[in-house]
Amino acid sequence: MTADSTSLCARVYEWFGLDWLADNAQAFVATPLRIVLIIVVAAVARVLINRSIRRLTERTASGQVPTILKPRRTKGATNHQQVVEQVAARRTQRAEAIGSVLRSFASIVVFFIAVVLVLGELGINLAPIVASAGVVGVALGFGAQNLIKDFIAGIGIILEDQYGVGDVVDLGEASGTVEAVGLRITRLRDVNGVVWYARNGEVLRVGNKSQGYAQVVIDMPVAHDTDLERCRTVMQEVGDAVYAEPEWAEVLLGEPESLGVEAITPQAIVMRLQVRTTNADQWRVGRELRMRLQERFATEDIRIPVMVTPAAVGPS
Repeated sequence: MTADSTSLCARVYEWFGLDWLADNAQAFVATPLRIVLIIVVAAVARVLINRSIRRLTERTASGQVPTILKPRRTKGATNHQQVVEQVAARRTQRAEAIGSVLRSFASIVVFFIAVVLVLGELGINLAPIVASAGVVGVALGFGAQNLIKDFIAGIGIILEDQYGVGDVVDLGEASGTVEAVGLRITRLRDVNGVVWYARNGEVLRVGNKSQGYAQVVIDMPVAHDTDLERCRTVMQEVGDAVYAEPEWAEVLLGEPESLGVEAITPQAIVMRLQVRTTNADQWRVGRELRMRLQERFATEDIRIPVMVTPAAVGPS
């Protein structure tokens, strides 16, 4: 018996005058007090760590936008404000997701350390437990490697801001609007309303159609005998007219450009018009430009050739 335990026994005997309590003071008094102290310290440490993580994520989400994340200069204060709000919302989403992961990881580490210390106070030999945990961990690692791969890929997707809720993305086999981004799966809905669930570990490439800005490209086929310079001028006039209207000026980030001949095929000559727009309005802008180009072509007598698909000839 050590001097500390002897002193404790003597003090307990002086306080209570009970021989059996003094003889077992280490088991009945010291060990429970140390276990309670471990639990209290673990709880306080968890609260402090979670508070620090929460403050860090809140500062990251609501702080000033870093230079690397600042949007490009856009036409008008409204466009600039929309881009700033979009960047801030995406940063808030990423900060909350990473904060949740860090808090869960910190809680697991604190809980594991507290359990090990409590078992040590109870006199339990930890060597077999640690060895068994190692074997179980290896077995789970082999069995759940796809799950771990999905979680690690999900953290990378969130940290790198590859896509977020509301983005229109192409994941290869599935494409559509992202409805939820988790650590394991991504849920998106396509144009037909079908909901797709994609495992993050299986996402090899991502085509994000709505991040930053969008480029609307309009290809119009015309007949071979068309005055191409006149056609290019007409397309430019249509684009400039849309750009000059207040309704569309807020969503067009640059002046439309009529690029001229894009391709020559046996059926038609393809003329191209392109314009940079906000990502949320790219499809609306594309539909409006196509409608106006069609109407103007009809007015200017610019013919769009009819593509005739040859019918298959069957056996007689």
